[in-house]
Amino acid sequence: MEEISAFRRQLESLRPADWDTLPDFPLYMDQVLSYMERQTIRLDESDALTASMVNNYTKNGLVPRADGKRYGPVHLGYLTAVCALKKVLPVRDIGVLVSAGQQTDKDNETLYNYFCAALDRALTDTAQAIDDNAQRGDLPRMALDLALRSYAAQLACARILDILQPEQPEPGHKSKK
Repeated sequence: MEEISAFRRQLESLRPADWDTLPDFPLYMDQVLSYMERQTIRLDESDALTASMVNNYTKNGLVPRADGKRYGPVHLGYLTAVCALKKVLPVRDIGVLVSAGQQTDKDNETLYNYFCAALDRALTDTAQAIDDNAQRGDLPRMALDLALRSYAAQLACARILDILQPEQPEPGHKSKK
């Protein structure tokens, strides 16, 4: 099926810009929104990034505050990661990942490059799981296989994020000082 082959080619080829090719000059919000359209794979316009979303991600600590009203490579890197992760994780869990990354001794460029390499592996693996010679009757099996792969990965991710969560004192438990 040509639709499946075309989608597989998208998964194999579409990638966010490398850190070195992110704009190194300040962008205003409308420019950020336009730029981000090229940073993610979107199935339709309903999942486009909006100014309200950027503001909410900033308010929730997922994206650093803009310098005035200008955004740079660091902001674009965080937004790229958040836009990909929001498809599979709640904001709270994305926050856990962002916080864990910020607690390492890695700079933003290194963290972004790791994200892009991990995304590349995931997209490549998924593309290889798609049979571009599939007929319509093969699609339910392929969809089930991909869904179950997502289920297993989500279970593992949820467990790891639980481990990464900062420990919360039990209700009524007084902390020792």
